[in-house]
Amino acid sequence: MYRKFYNLTCNPFELSPDPYFFFPTPRHNEALALLNYGVLRRKGFVVVTGEVGTGKTLLVRCLLDSLAMHKVAFAYVYNPILTVQNFLEQVLGDLGLPVASRSKNEALARLNNYLMTRSRDELTTALIVDEAQLLSWELLEEIRLLTNLETTQHKLLQIVLAGQPELDRKLDSHQLRQLKQRVGLRCHLLPLELTEVEGYIYRRLELAGAKGAEKALFPKETIQAICHVSKGIPRLVNTLCENALMLGYGMQARQITPAIVREVASDFRLEQVAAVPVIPSSNNNTEGSEGPTMGLKLLHRKTREEVGLSSANSAQKTHVQSGMKSE
Repeated sequence: MYRKFYNLTCNPFELSPDPYFFFPTPRHNEALALLNYGVLRRKGFVVVTGEVGTGKTLLVRCLLDSLAMHKVAFAYVYNPILTVQNFLEQVLGDLGLPVASRSKNEALARLNNYLMTRSRDELTTALIVDEAQLLSWELLEEIRLLTNLETTQHKLLQIVLAGQPELDRKLDSHQLRQLKQRVGLRCHLLPLELTEVEGYIYRRLELAGAKGAEKALFPKETIQAICHVSKGIPRLVNTLCENALMLGYGMQARQITPAIVREVASDFRLEQVAAVPVIPSSNNNTEGSEGPTMGLKLLHRKTREEVGLSSANSAQKTHVQSGMKSE
């Protein structure tokens, strides 16, 4: 909707975890390097945690791309609310093995034979579990037992668990102390700082074709407002920026102002919206001066105009075609 107005080639702030838009903060770079090192050097067990929206799934997608380039076979479990049998079936299926088995022992034997064959060929195999805080106690114990599949030199299956801080608390529990002791590498993702939020937004705009206009589109005072409302959570930054661009387009505003950010924050009922500081814009342009209360109305009107224009063009074409037929 807004891409042509702001001269962008694609939407820069989609919520889907696209590795193309990965922004390498020092912490995210460190985490990705640790994940790659843990799998490729066969460290056995790697755990990465972080609050909701801090970029864990995007990190996992970047890891999967890297593993594919290094010819690492992997099973990726993104919904771990499974029984033990269903979990093993998904792992076998992802690795290209027959899923049907009469018992858990048969499934494990099939997996072990596959891992031994790849190990003899000096090939690595990995299991990556996203949203790992949702794993049941029973399934966590089963995953621990998978680390018993090993040779005298290394683990046959490299396991990565990515999840919210609840995963840390589970691993710290007394009943999972054996699993915790087997974790070879561990890291935690943090929210972005102000300078990182600025770099994050400008990098995405640059990749979306802003061509040097990103600072004019999102000035520093707007970045400050976004950082304040989002608390540095990348997913909330995306939500604020995406909807601010749509609202700005509806207002025909060439620059996203703190007032637009406040309106979006209010619409999404984000915490501490009322505490967002009112920072006067350095842009004296009167575009968008009608105020944020008019923003949504203008956006709806602009959308209706586009839909109406499209319908009118379609109707005109139909009329012309029917006229030609009647002749």
